[in-house]
Amino acid sequence: MTEAKPAAPVKKAPGMLRSSAIYAALTLVSRVMGLARDLVITAKLGGSANIAGDAYYTALAFPNLFRRMFVEGAFAAAFVPDYAKRLASEGAEAADRFAADALATMAAATVAITVACQLTMPWLMRVYSYGFLADPAKFKLAVILTQITMPYLPCMVIAGLFSGVLTARGRFIIYGFYPTILNVVMLAAVLPQHDPTRAAYAASGGVIVAGISQGALCWWGAHRSGARIHPRHLKLTPEIQGLLRRMVPGVLASSATQINIFISAMLASSVPGMRVWLNIAERFYQLPLSLVGVAIGVALLPRLSTALHKHDGSDAQAAMDQAIVFALALSFPAAAALMAMPGYLVEGLFTQGAFTVSDARASAALLFHYGWGLPAFVLIKILQPAFFARGDTRRPMNYSLLSVAVNVALGIILFKTIGFQGIALATAAASWLTVAQMVVWLWTTKTWRPSARARGKMVRVGLSSAALGGALALAAQARPILESPFAGAHLGPLHAKEITILLLSLAGAALYPVLLFAFGGVTPAEARAALQRRRGDVSVETPDQP
Repeated sequence: MTEAKPAAPVKKAPGMLRSSAIYAALTLVSRVMGLARDLVITAKLGGSANIAGDAYYTALAFPNLFRRMFVEGAFAAAFVPDYAKRLASEGAEAADRFAADALATMAAATVAITVACQLTMPWLMRVYSYGFLADPAKFKLAVILTQITMPYLPCMVIAGLFSGVLTARGRFIIYGFYPTILNVVMLAAVLPQHDPTRAAYAASGGVIVAGISQGALCWWGAHRSGARIHPRHLKLTPEIQGLLRRMVPGVLASSATQINIFISAMLASSVPGMRVWLNIAERFYQLPLSLVGVAIGVALLPRLSTALHKHDGSDAQAAMDQAIVFALALSFPAAAALMAMPGYLVEGLFTQGAFTVSDARASAALLFHYGWGLPAFVLIKILQPAFFARGDTRRPMNYSLLSVAVNVALGIILFKTIGFQGIALATAAASWLTVAQMVVWLWTTKTWRPSARARGKMVRVGLSSAALGGALALAAQARPILESPFAGAHLGPLHAKEITILLLSLAGAALYPVLLFAFGGVTPAEARAALQRRRGDVSVETPDQP
């Protein structure tokens, strides 16, 4: 009789929210560095008083639009579940072969897009930045800088594929860390510059250096994790054709927010300085969006895919309930803060150098509307995996198309009637429309309905956040009183306004958990349990958690 081999030890893997926390912590470092980067760049380039700021942020936004659509959106949604399933059912060699074919296809496609955009940039810029035509110098600078930054796109596709491999293998550290490289490189490039135009050229060149470094780091991380993905000849295998078919609708479905921002930027080109104002407002809401929406969505998609592959409906339900409750528990207070004191945040942090008080007030007006849109931006990232994990990319695409149409129409109307802040209002409203469509379909088809316990917690989270917003609004009104004890104080680069914003942010961060626990939105035990490491695969979580 053959002696039975002892069972292999069960490998511990991070739970969904622990994985999200790892990613979020590293993303926080990246976003803080990004804030430092933008503080330096806006001080160097200015807002409405200088052409360099608008031209540079145009050059940064153009490849980033494609990056978010192809890398963070459609490609990740189609590639990660496929790779994870092959890894589980066919083994590492088959999964890596599929990844190598996907890499060759996406690299070839994005290089072609990059070359085409560089050659046609003067004509593309007439559409994307039609308002720049009134200032030939700004238009020319925007064209040149965008031609410099476009090669960032294929670098990010390469980084995106290898980071997708890392997430499918349960590795989140490099995936969360690699965006930090961009901020460090650009700070190093811009700090020595004093002329705004030279600073814009230096920052644009730094984008390419950072892109190459990010791609190399993600490849190294994937190789260290055990993946063996090598360059291959371009082959449109049936598997790759299936991947591309799923990506086509996903390009729009995953990128509704980015398309809306693109349209907003088109309208903004006719207002001097508005590209800079939009970028600063985006910096504030992208921080919680990345920490919450993208982080939880990244961990949720492979978990849902695994649960559905195993026909484990209870785990899929628990995953969605847990993700939605914790997403709202983190995005609602962020939205409350952005709406309660947008002027305090922007003026206190960014008014320096060539960036004036009037620039800060204009950016704050945009930030207020992005604030109430923030929970919708986050929920889109959380709800999409419920469709993608089931192989459904067309239905979210249809919802996104309607959202884009509403954003265009409403944005133009409000831009003409109430001014530039109407652009942010339209983007927020269109995003909430997308959320409403997704929730209605999931509810009516019984694909996912939040449990009674989860619904109760959502209400309590909302009450906690409203209380926090009220406290922060009162503090913003008392700004002169708060700053008076620090008048003339200097802590390195920090002055009275920066010191008080830092202290107020820390006070709000300390107050919110107290309010959250007091209202019963999340209990301390649930918060600890959500971050515990569990035995088994990444899909295993306690089913009675929210």
